[in-house]
Amino acid sequence: MACDKFKGSLTATEVVAAIRAGVADAAPAVEVASVLVADGGDGTLAAAESVGFRHVPVTVAGPTGEPVQSGYAVRAGVAVVEMADCCGLVHLPGGVTQPLTATSRGLGEMLAAALDARGDGGEPLVHEVVLGIGGSASTDGGAGMLVALGARLLDAQGAPVADGGGPLAELASIDLSGLHPRLAEVTLTLASDVTNPLLGERGTVAIFAPQKGAGPFEQAALEAALAHYAELVTEAIGRDDRDRPGAGAAGGVGYAALAVLGATMRPGIEVVLEYVGFEGLLAGAALVVTGEGSLDRQTLLGKTPAGVAAVARAHGIPVVAVCGRAVLSEADRAEVEASGIRRIYPLSELEPDPRRSMREAGPLLRRMAARVASDWLS
Repeated sequence: MACDKFKGSLTATEVVAAIRAGVADAAPAVEVASVLVADGGDGTLAAAESVGFRHVPVTVAGPTGEPVQSGYAVRAGVAVVEMADCCGLVHLPGGVTQPLTATSRGLGEMLAAALDARGDGGEPLVHEVVLGIGGSASTDGGAGMLVALGARLLDAQGAPVADGGGPLAELASIDLSGLHPRLAEVTLTLASDVTNPLLGERGTVAIFAPQKGAGPFEQAALEAALAHYAELVTEAIGRDDRDRPGAGAAGGVGYAALAVLGATMRPGIEVVLEYVGFEGLLAGAALVVTGEGSLDRQTLLGKTPAGVAAVARAHGIPVVAVCGRAVLSEADRAEVEASGIRRIYPLSELEPDPRRSMREAGPLLRRMAARVASDWLS
């Protein structure tokens, strides 16, 4: 089993527990192995900690500047940082979006804490950092992250610009000379499946800002502010990365990380599957069960089930997916099957009422897992 959360109803840990119980109900002699997985969003930190990464608590700025108790996970010199856990949508006070002023500063503070960490002998604790950047609340082009790492973003009077994407319209100069010196010594990997550019009709504002509360006025202001910011970043680094795939990830954090910090980008699920050791569990397996809350067109674009299926298919192992609901056209279903997912088991087949299905997701998933076991393992 390699499953993500069922967002809004079950954590990945609860998903795995329900499936394990259902398999035991129908096929008690079957041996089950499981890992928690995620695609770079919320759950990425939990997946790391489930396989022995040590949690290091850190207090950082949340998306509106309030302190958030978060942390990073570390093992053998590799640190995992999750944006959702430190300054993501889940930490908006009262769930109220702040499209113009939400900041990525907490992510930079968390990264700085990992870079500053030392071992017992005083040596740097971390030589590689994985940044899971899904679930962001901000559209600030990663400006907050850069400031927390030592950059200076100043207005025409030489004062620091305020947090958020909107205030970037007042930006007059960028000084990157004070960036954290250890950034040049570590490998920085963005774990994300987003390939959008920073600006334009496929950019971070047009595609993602509405999910963060931006109406037409806020979208226009953010697009103009980010375009201005990108001009100054281009001058500062001598390279234009606005159209680079992934620049639009996490409200433009992808842009700042790729263009300024020298990060590389990989699909989040691919990175997570590596550090939880998924491939090592496949020897002798008869079936892989994966899943997430909603299985739809986006699943084919690098989400957890597609990533799990790709690895299992390479080993010749059949894969099935459990989900709360499946929203797929016939063409989509053909693509899902081609990806290696042999069958989809949505909870909506057991309980068509979405609210009741979410409320009773655990027991329903246990029943569905028993059906999976009866179909494939009996």
